[in-house]
Amino acid sequence: MASKDRTDLRSAIFHDDNAAREHLERVLWPFGPVCPRCGVMGDRITKLSGHSTRPGVYKCKDCRKPFSVTVGTVMERSHIPLSKWVFAAHLMAASKKGFSAHELHRVMDISYEGAWFLFHRLREAADNKNETGPLGGDGGAVEIDEAYIGGKEANKHAYKRKNVRGGVKGKMPVVSLVERDGHTKSFHVARVNWRTLRPIMVKHVRRDTHLMTDEAQIYPALARDFARHSAVSHKDQEYVRDDVHTNTVESHFALFKRGVYGTFHHISEAHLARYLAEFDFRANTRDMSDGERRAALLYAAKGKRLLYRQPNQAQYG
Repeated sequence: MASKDRTDLRSAIFHDDNAAREHLERVLWPFGPVCPRCGVMGDRITKLSGHSTRPGVYKCKDCRKPFSVTVGTVMERSHIPLSKWVFAAHLMAASKKGFSAHELHRVMDISYEGAWFLFHRLREAADNKNETGPLGGDGGAVEIDEAYIGGKEANKHAYKRKNVRGGVKGKMPVVSLVERDGHTKSFHVARVNWRTLRPIMVKHVRRDTHLMTDEAQIYPALARDFARHSAVSHKDQEYVRDDVHTNTVESHFALFKRGVYGTFHHISEAHLARYLAEFDFRANTRDMSDGERRAALLYAAKGKRLLYRQPNQAQYG
């Protein structure tokens, strides 16, 4: 007998637009339609019908504006069918190392450009770093480490080579904060130094937290604002000392790098933050089934209308 947590890809929500719309309404409006402009619901909402009205259009009696389930979400004004939105959200939620736009372009009748933009909208929905509270607290542990994303400088064409100070030459610095048995938050920074890391840590880590890092010289100064700091010395082959280690955050980086090398192959600096948000989202919903994770991703699409822009190349919290 099949598990109730398993999702059948033959389900109508992945192939029929009306079924996909009804599924989105159940996910985004669990208590009935809500006007995205003024927030009213119940008997203040009427469903429009007729030959001149497409299915799923409602009207608010207060602001007198029509709306559908996609208004105010990353799906608003998209010409991509809703069944493909739901299918793409499931692929992103269920693929441990990510699912590339080229793969989506091949498995669905959609252009590569459409697949690329669709996935980036979903990654924008997945980003909830500023919606969740600070990590740690009450003496709990938060692991912090940095990684460098990108190919070897010697393998690049001469005009693409960079000379980056404060990190590995030509690679993109990433810092992750991982709460033990809790949430993960990752940031692309311009350089790994006190000026870039301190604002992130002050904003996203509670002061009564036990920080765990490696032996990098930058962390003792940063840890002065927090309750406790412990470090392991990787250069001395020390990886675990009692409960002190950075294995959790390093495992997160390992999975992200497998996605870069094996699935995406190349990530531009302009969009690195969104890929980090995708992997953080899957890490933060690791206890959910694939169907529950898909629903969480679609629900997170509310209030995140994406008018195309390139995000800042480096985040500071």
